[in-house]
Amino acid sequence: MSSWSESLVQDVKVGLRHAGRKPGFLIATVVTLALGIGANTAMFSVVHGVLLKPLPFEQADRLVSVRSTAPGIGWPRAVLAAAQYFTYRDEQRVFEDVAVWQTLPAAITGDGRRSRSPRSW
Repeated sequence: MSSWSESLVQDVKVGLRHAGRKPGFLIATVVTLALGIGANTAMFSVVHGVLLKPLPFEQADRLVSVRSTAPGIGWPRAVLAAAQYFTYRDEQRVFEDVAVWQTLPAAITGDGRRSRSPRSW
């Protein structure tokens, strides 16, 4: 055995001996480490999923979001009507293509169908 591995074995033995004398301190240390590692993992997962993971599109860096507003009536975001979408799609000369999406709260029923929540109306 090399000197560093002998030293490591000796340090582990001393650490275990001291841990046996004060089990409360050992438990607090293990719990603190577990909470720190768990919190770090959770934060990294969120940051990776939201900021670092690329979008599932080719050339995702070229995607833009265009929103409609109606400041005259106090709407910071206006709902895009189908006719507006078709006008944007047919008349624009800046973008390669135009698509529309909408996120609505929905509940999945037991038979696999979607149903709107009364609050989403």
